[in-house]
Amino acid sequence: MELSESVQKGLQSLADATVFDMKTFSVLIEVAFRSLLSAHADRSVLDQPEFKALDQKLLKHCHTAATTCILEGVKQNADKSTISACLEDVSFDAERTEVFYTTYLKYKSDLETLLSSLGRCPPHINDVSWRLEYCIKNGHVHKVNEPSYLISLNVENANNGGSSEDVHFSCSMEQLQDLVGKMKDAAKSLEKATQL
Repeated sequence: MELSESVQKGLQSLADATVFDMKTFSVLIEVAFRSLLSAHADRSVLDQPEFKALDQKLLKHCHTAATTCILEGVKQNADKSTISACLEDVSFDAERTEVFYTTYLKYKSDLETLLSSLGRCPPHINDVSWRLEYCIKNGHVHKVNEPSYLISLNVENANNGGSSEDVHFSCSMEQLQDLVGKMKDAAKSLEKATQL
């Protein structure tokens, strides 16, 4: 696995027994895996009692490095020898490597499911509805006197089993003309690509 220099430095700090004792290391690895699987970003993920004495900047750097390494390992379907070699390159001892790999195996299938659900298919537009709104005044300026368009796109997301959802936005006349022009350009490009 190839990791950036910043990630390698974070992992080297994580391997340093003078900074992270074994208990703190184990908790951080567990937190890194759990934070990747949580449904929403939890700002208190690093508010563990074991982390109180640590420099918060270093802690965040090490957490980011660990999560990057985890995601890279899952993405490449890395086995024990690959992960061990990668961690040994950044000065992990055998005990820390074993803790990391054991936790990796515990969460690997859940992370694979998560990564596969991200998908590569953009949403498909099924329907468009719009309405014209005319703004006379707003709370900041006395008079606005501008029309705006409220657009609603009904999209189908293939990654979520074909579920439909609505995307709402508003735009000015100029922005709408720009959007329509770009959509026409995209349609022409697609048409040319299919004729080749």
